Amino acid sequence: MAHAFDPELAAALALWAPVDIADLAAARAAQAAELAAAHGRADSTGVKVEDLLVPGPPGAPEVLLRTYRPVDRPGPLPVLYTVHGGGFVLGSPEVDHEENLSFCRELQALVVSVDYRLAPEHPYPAALDDCWAGLRELVGRAAELDADPGRLALRGDSAGGGLVAALAMLARDGGGPAVRLQQLHSPALDDRLATPSAVEYTDTPVWNRRNAELSWAAYLGPGRPGDRRAAPDRFAAPARAARADLVGLPPAHVTVMQFDPLRDEGIDYARALLAAGVPTELHLLPGTFHGAGMVAHAGVVRRARAEAVAVLRRALGR
Repeated sequence: MAHAFDPELAAALALWAPVDIADLAAARAAQAAELAAAHGRADSTGVKVEDLLVPGPPGAPEVLLRTYRPVDRPGPLPVLYTVHGGGFVLGSPEVDHEENLSFCRELQALVVSVDYRLAPEHPYPAALDDCWAGLRELVGRAAELDADPGRLALRGDSAGGGLVAALAMLARDGGGPAVRLQQLHSPALDDRLATPSAVEYTDTPVWNRRNAELSWAAYLGPGRPGDRRAAPDRFAAPARAARADLVGLPPAHVTVMQFDPLRDEGIDYARALLAAGVPTELHLLPGTFHGAGMVAHAGVVRRARAEAVAVLRRALGR
């Protein structure tokens, strides 16, 4: 099916290999090679990057936190905790390395990226448990890290967006930490894949219905339905009365792509948050597809990036 992609994005697509997670070993190898090359090109000017191992969930391995600290900026620093995407089966902090370097410079904040265990080797709730353990350790070590836990924002892309939505619930229900903003970018929020966009977009680049089905099956286990923290939108249909499990969540900034099977679940979740009284901004980027942010030079991507930084800057008091 022909899609009316933004011209700058369409031109870039000709250079991309398709993403197919049916052969997960091959997909992981291809991504690792791409990320290694990108890391070598990344501009780390003005940023000190370090890896920190912290205790993981009970009985689980340690969790790696990659920290990005602005050089010569006095603290305590506001904190942006980021969770990478990859359909729950791909990725590492390398996925967002260049973006996190930029966030660190632009926000003059401590940016912390969590490396969580991947499915299917480690199904739900392993990834969420790792992200939660990392966040709690980050806050617990705030003085050591010269960070201000009172100025904390969460950001996640794709599967990372779904994990951030769940982290916001855990933080609220667990008595903290206080979160000033949950920033959800193309979030994966509903394993049912029953929205119009999830049904229609079977041939879109980077992410399509088949990849989404494989992703959820790996994360949850075949035939296992998601619960409220694995798939928050499954329990947040906007047509229902505002649900108690969304009331009191931190303000949200939700961005969705036009030609993305995940588009409508992101829209539905934003509407449900609004119905629950949660301050929420929703942005749909025309002509885009899942992963369009990789085309950093495209005008629509630059505008979305500037908006994300502006929203984070306000939330963190910068």
